[in-house]
Amino acid sequence: MRRFTFRTGIRWKIATAIAAVAALVVVALSLVVHSGARASMLNSAREVQLDRVQFISRNAEARGKPPMGAKINDPDLPAELREKARSGRRGTYIQESPKGPEVWAAVPMGNGQVLSLHTTFKESAKLVRDLDQALVVGSLTAVVAGAALGVLIGGQISSRLRKAAAAAQRVAHGDPDVRVRDAVGGVVRDETDDLARAVDAMADALQQRLEAERRVTADIAHELRTPVTGLLTAAELLPPGRPTELVRDRAQALRALVEDVLEVARLDSASERAELQDVALGEFVSRRVTALMPEASVRVVADEIVSTDPRRLERILGNLLANAARYGQPPVQVDIEGRVVRVRDHGPGFPEALLREGPSRFRTGSTDRAGVGHGLGLTIAEGQARVLGARLTFRNVAAPGGADREGAAAGAVAVLWLPEHAPTATGSFPIIQLPG
Repeated sequence: MRRFTFRTGIRWKIATAIAAVAALVVVALSLVVHSGARASMLNSAREVQLDRVQFISRNAEARGKPPMGAKINDPDLPAELREKARSGRRGTYIQESPKGPEVWAAVPMGNGQVLSLHTTFKESAKLVRDLDQALVVGSLTAVVAGAALGVLIGGQISSRLRKAAAAAQRVAHGDPDVRVRDAVGGVVRDETDDLARAVDAMADALQQRLEAERRVTADIAHELRTPVTGLLTAAELLPPGRPTELVRDRAQALRALVEDVLEVARLDSASERAELQDVALGEFVSRRVTALMPEASVRVVADEIVSTDPRRLERILGNLLANAARYGQPPVQVDIEGRVVRVRDHGPGFPEALLREGPSRFRTGSTDRAGVGHGLGLTIAEGQARVLGARLTFRNVAAPGGADREGAAAGAVAVLWLPEHAPTATGSFPIIQLPG
């Protein structure tokens, strides 16, 4: 069962986190301010009401009638406050109402009666509502400002990380001159620079290791060249017979392997340069395919003049045709359409590892397409395509009913995409492997 994943950028994660923290802080502060302000206003109202009722009590004893709306033995007086006054103590009591807090104040009189005053403090309620509105506006402003600040900070971090990722991808595509730390740049130094330095150090170490392996491979192949040539010469002097033919075949295969390894080493060194000529692609490919594999069918959909290296282009075609003949099944078909050359066989298709990772030396693929060879043909074709500034892609043709049969294929297709403009440097265009 496929899990649902929600992907978002670090910018919005930081903005959300800051906005959430700001919201929690402002809500807490608003509650504290609201509670404090309301308590202070009610305490002030209690004191004012108590002062009023005491003043009225003194005047009532002199005049005999309480002024200012005060009442003696008011039947609406809360029972709690009435009992408190009859016990000889003065007090206040607050009742909530839609119009505002109603504040009661009561004091005992000398003849055992209770004098009380009841007032609704509408202004206090209005002040609390105004304060709440101000707190809401301030809270929203703080949250929006926090989110904007988070977007700004997160955007800077996200931009630096994206630059680092882009530079790392260029390094992964084989550009040895790219440095992630230089790509990140900026005045502020943070953990992104530590990451960039680590990636640069890893790329340098990997580059040194690959260079060392390439030199070792080239040196071994170069040293084998002389004894293999001598072996071939000695094999020519053997008397005719089946054993002599076997020795010659193996010696020639060994010599071809040594030459292929040397060619791979030269391509890996990124020192190869194309010798460009203008050629009619359709005519050129038709003649070369006829010479290399007469049984293959050639179809020129649209011919075009291209600027390329004929020797390297012939090498690519030869390796693609040899791969189709060795691992595929007939018929082999070559189509030329403008700057695009397609080579298709009708075999079991390319292995999944090749479609996913691209050609790899000394790996001939799955058992369906293996048996002979050293896995260098497509590797060399890929490297020569880089020198031409071209793209070499691989995919499989789905067999009828292949959706019901996992891995089913009705052939392999290798597509060479020649550039519109002549290459300016080795590897100026990346190699791309398309899924089957």
